[in-house]
Amino acid sequence: MTTFVALLMLLQLGQDWGTSTLLASLLALPWAAKTLVTTHIRHWGHIALQLRIVEMLLFGALVALAFCFVGSEAVMWHVYGLLMAISILCSWHEVAARIHYEHLLRPAVQRLYDGTKLFYSQLVAVVTYGIMLAGVGFLEVFYHNRRDAVTLSWSTAVYVLAGVYLLLVIYNLLVLPSSTRSQYEAIRNGAHHTGAQHEARPAALAHWRKTSTWAAVVCLTLMLLPQALMFHTRVLFFIAPRVDGGLGATLQWIGLAQGTVGVIAFSVGLMLGRRLLSQGKAVRIMSIMLPLSPLVYWLMAHTQPASLPVLCVATAVAQMLFGCGLNACQPYVRIVSGLRYRTATNYLYIPVIALAMLLPMAVSGWLAQNMDFKTFFAINSILILPALIAAYAGNKTILSINECNK
Repeated sequence: MTTFVALLMLLQLGQDWGTSTLLASLLALPWAAKTLVTTHIRHWGHIALQLRIVEMLLFGALVALAFCFVGSEAVMWHVYGLLMAISILCSWHEVAARIHYEHLLRPAVQRLYDGTKLFYSQLVAVVTYGIMLAGVGFLEVFYHNRRDAVTLSWSTAVYVLAGVYLLLVIYNLLVLPSSTRSQYEAIRNGAHHTGAQHEARPAALAHWRKTSTWAAVVCLTLMLLPQALMFHTRVLFFIAPRVDGGLGATLQWIGLAQGTVGVIAFSVGLMLGRRLLSQGKAVRIMSIMLPLSPLVYWLMAHTQPASLPVLCVATAVAQMLFGCGLNACQPYVRIVSGLRYRTATNYLYIPVIALAMLLPMAVSGWLAQNMDFKTFFAINSILILPALIAAYAGNKTILSINECNK
């Protein structure tokens, strides 16, 4: 919800494109800061208790968010403050859950859990981005005679989401196993062991790792630049009137094309890329696929298709390229963060990737506001070239690093 739906909430509360994309992008800050807080969360221990507390706080934040949409004019900053709180709590929960299951489950069971977690996380993305958004659009039509049609629709949708989430929280309270004392000590000792390893590094090795890390971050930033600029503006393109060069799509169409078909295509691409990642040449192929999506939107900006099936097919192609191509980021993530995020369900929530995309995402709305979509997507498509050059250079760097490690 904070990654995809929040932008449309802010737009419907009257914010301009530049402000909406800036605020929506800042919601990624808690994900970018996960590395800084992981050690503290691990050190606090009592991970199962942390999970239960965070889940209850998340339910309270959702209920409070639903209450914010009261009257014909909701207080935007109250809504945004709660969205930021939800993002912080989600980030905290993700870190705690990863620590908990890494120490609770045997490696064989972890592999089974990882696949299950990936499937259900993408399924829930369809629910919150696709079905919830389509529901809001339907309610806005249903309440169209009321002054508070927009806020009432969003309030109802968030109430339903909070109700479903409460059922999951209650279920989790009953079945979530707590860590034993020995597992709790292992969690605490894991944090100290990591720190001791860091202090014991020779100076030359530490310098080499620092240089490799910065090279990986620069390559990632350039590789993700076309996608980062398009991440929020694709929604603006869908919702903008046709006279302004957009597609004039309703919330129902956005929910179906972007939130349902697009998310499913992204998930299929993500899982397909993970299967291909074991092959050496697959990384190069996925590096080429990663920045290509802007070409699809550049073509749509020139043709302005008015058919929902065409929009769904175009979105599916763009999102499948994005999902499959994102797997090319994994070697760079390992250079920066080691194996810490090897079980991440979505690369977008890995700190270095969230950080690399944050600035372009934040300014993309202002850029789209000051130029037409044809020009914006043309510039975005031109940036594919430096993205491919960065991928080529990055792959060379990864090969050299692997040779040094051997």
